[in-house]
Amino acid sequence: MNWITNYVRPRINSIFSRREVPENLWHKCDECGTMLFHRELADNLNVCTQCGHHMAITPRQRFKALFDGGIFTEVAVPSPTADPLQFRDQKKYPDRMKAAQKKTGEKEAMLVATGEIGRTPIVAAAQDFSFMGGSMGMYVGNAIIAAAQEAVKLKRPLLLFSAAGGARMQEGILSLMQMPRTTVAVQMLKEAGLPYIVVLTHPTTGGVTASYAMLGDVQIAEPNALICFAGPRVIEQTIREKLPEGFQRAEYLLDHGMLDRVTKRTEMRDELITITRMLLGLPPAIAGDLPSPPPEAEARETPAEDKGEQ
Repeated sequence: MNWITNYVRPRINSIFSRREVPENLWHKCDECGTMLFHRELADNLNVCTQCGHHMAITPRQRFKALFDGGIFTEVAVPSPTADPLQFRDQKKYPDRMKAAQKKTGEKEAMLVATGEIGRTPIVAAAQDFSFMGGSMGMYVGNAIIAAAQEAVKLKRPLLLFSAAGGARMQEGILSLMQMPRTTVAVQMLKEAGLPYIVVLTHPTTGGVTASYAMLGDVQIAEPNALICFAGPRVIEQTIREKLPEGFQRAEYLLDHGMLDRVTKRTEMRDELITITRMLLGLPPAIAGDLPSPPPEAEARETPAEDKGEQ
């Protein structure tokens, strides 16, 4: 009886009272292998707290950290033809799209939004690499044009976060046509005298690099981001030579004049606020949540003795 009471019954109770533990509470850093608690990682914007490795982040997570109070309004993007080429490889193109939409919870590979950063109104666009490798299809082209048109209409700067594996092969030549289309959209901003700031994240490759991703007035990149047209492996196989250490990474491109800054993600918001306000000819943003009072209000609130008046 003692054996049953002391061992069997507690054992049975422990089996049936076992609670399910979520599998996504801990994330392993790809760079240093440290196990990171999901809340700590999210609070640090998916940057490893041990080695500083920048992991992937979705456009919504990025916008929540970028905009004041995490508040932004999505900009509607026209939907293109669903499957213009009736393309099929191992799967039908519509089936791949449905799988990507289910995986990410997003309609497509780019999100466009308006809001404020440091009390400065902007338009922002960000690519989602987890959606079919952030590939540039007709929807992405439409998204950039919609973002540029919204920026021109509201007279706001455009901030773009790139992350792509290149053009979307399932749309063939129609995907490649987005390169000149998006270049024209960027030109609209320049003709309107509005700043266009690009933040290149890991990875930014292919036709995206050859078009809108490298046309910014200011080019910023996240640390160790791969930025290139053809990948290092393709180049090594072509020239049959070993490439330099860190070739095509953000720091290498900065040293060779292709970028203006390499900025950590945790410091990116402050950097963008400073640069945006500088390009717009605005005074530096003040610390805190409220905007600075207008000069006339400060004059009214200054006591007479402080002005030297009797």
